[in-house]
Amino acid sequence: MVAGKNTPASLSRAATQANPKLPPLPKLRVRKPDRAAANPCLTIMSTMLGETQPREENESDNERANVRSQGCWASSGYTTAGCAALEQQLRACMDARKGGETQKSPINHYLSRFYPQIIGPHKRK
Repeated sequence: MVAGKNTPASLSRAATQANPKLPPLPKLRVRKPDRAAANPCLTIMSTMLGETQPREENESDNERANVRSQGCWASSGYTTAGCAALEQQLRACMDARKGGETQKSPINHYLSRFYPQIIGPHKRK
């Protein structure tokens, strides 16, 4: 359905026009353009808690039926000595200082600059 077109005649005219008119936009913006980067410690933490590994192609049918879990705590409890290396990696990652400020995205600046070319000419009031 085309915005502002509610009669069959106006709908058919809008569908056959070369450039259908868009409803007016007060401004062109991207909401929340600055997304946080993925946490680098997430992979270590998921390995620690337990994650399912993808199956290999050369496994037999019996091995494919069993899903193999490589998680440290999920498979053997939190007191296992084998998890100590992963625990130290996780502690070092969490204690590491975060990077500087994230760069602000310039997308809204460029959208505001090019907005007049997008909407085209218009009458002054």
